[in-house]
Amino acid sequence: MLHDRVLAKLSGEDGERRSSGGIVIPATAQVARRLAWGDVLGVGNNVRNVKVGDRVLFNPDDQLEVEIQGEGYLVMRERDIHAMASERTEHGTGLYL
Repeated sequence: MLHDRVLAKLSGEDGERRSSGGIVIPATAQVARRLAWGDVLGVGNNVRNVKVGDRVLFNPDDQLEVEIQGEGYLVMRERDIHAMASERTEHGTGLYL
């Protein structure tokens, strides 16, 4: 990856969801624009806050799609990431949302 770009793969959470009250929401249900979680697989030289292996929250509709060896990935700028969940604990609790 070059400059401030991040390569991510969407997490496999596109199936049925369960609400906090226990109601099953099918994958075909229409919802307003939703942010999605993805796993970072590559970062450019100028990316400062995201590392490979982090989970990031972003809008998948605004990103560029690329296919590599039959697998679909998303390419985005670091500034398009809304939140990050990380296992790193050098700066606090390790979970940043």
